[in-house]
Amino acid sequence: MRAILVDDEYLALQYLERMIGKVSNIEIVATFTYLDLNRHASIIESVDLVFLDIEMPGMNGLELAERITEVNPGIDVVFVTAFNEYAVQAFELNALDYVMKPVQLERLKKTIERIENSKPDGVSSDHDTLQISVFGELDFARSDQHIRLQWRTKKAEELFLYLLLRTGETIHKSTLVDVIWTEYDLDKAYAHLYTAIYHIRKTLSPYKNYLTVKNRQEGYVLYTDNIALDTWQWEKQVRTMPPVAVDTIADHEAVMDMYTAPYLAHYDYIWTDNERFRLEHLWLQHAYKLADFYQHHDDLEKAQEWYIQICSTSPEEEHAALALMKLYALHGYRGLVTHQFNTLKHALKKVDIPMDPDIVDWYEQWKNTYESN
Repeated sequence: MRAILVDDEYLALQYLERMIGKVSNIEIVATFTYLDLNRHASIIESVDLVFLDIEMPGMNGLELAERITEVNPGIDVVFVTAFNEYAVQAFELNALDYVMKPVQLERLKKTIERIENSKPDGVSSDHDTLQISVFGELDFARSDQHIRLQWRTKKAEELFLYLLLRTGETIHKSTLVDVIWTEYDLDKAYAHLYTAIYHIRKTLSPYKNYLTVKNRQEGYVLYTDNIALDTWQWEKQVRTMPPVAVDTIADHEAVMDMYTAPYLAHYDYIWTDNERFRLEHLWLQHAYKLADFYQHHDDLEKAQEWYIQICSTSPEEEHAALALMKLYALHGYRGLVTHQFNTLKHALKKVDIPMDPDIVDWYEQWKNTYESN
């Protein structure tokens, strides 16, 4: 491996360089008391590892590490710190590599060995589209082969997902802090932000031709290339489908099968609610088109299937519930009529919405007719 050392104390640089030489064959390419990201970009791009003092004048080590990974997303950073035990706990909480001053040989050796052993295998050609799924949970695949990405922290994964939702849009740091780290004071929140960006770039480094996070003004932007995101693909298909007809209904069914679960359904991030509702509403609109088409063409079994799907997805959907009750009544499924009415009643009560009086009237009339028979 090739490395650079960064510390504003020259004697500390010399000492660290000697210690590294005792425990590894790492080539020290350069040492810096001040790292100019623009002037030294070519050096940063050419190395695998940087040892970085956490206390640097002008820019703290966490922010500097985040900026370094913009230049070289695959670089590993080891923080060198004289901080106390409380600060060390913070490093471990954020899954950061660190060594304490004065540097101990055994600790340094273990850190270097861990980094060498964690280097990812080379990835195959990036000509193949990278498939990203966010229906249900985050998943990656290429050439139909599943890719398992290891996120160092849950917050790094959440931040990536938020950037992915707003792909190509510059998002101010203050917005990201407000959305992701609401429970922290500002100084800690920004430190967590820099750390998460660092981890994201590290995680995505084997796929940097597909996904890159760039600094823009006082924020970040995620750029994508040659990726297929399932929500994008599904929405485009739904919005460009020809009208539902006998000769297109199978295609409509196939497109609806692409909606396998609500957007990020396995996560409880508050910020997902709007996008989840938007996509679910689009699904409901199209599901109604299919259900109504089948009912109009007297394919009551298929109509029933779609109304059931609608009610399962959105139990408070009154139109679907009433249509389903009428179909059950038509087939003489008396218990199912009552069950569907009570399910709708319970669902509406949970959101504090009164039931449409026309539905209540229909049910009472049906009930009276049933009981009189």
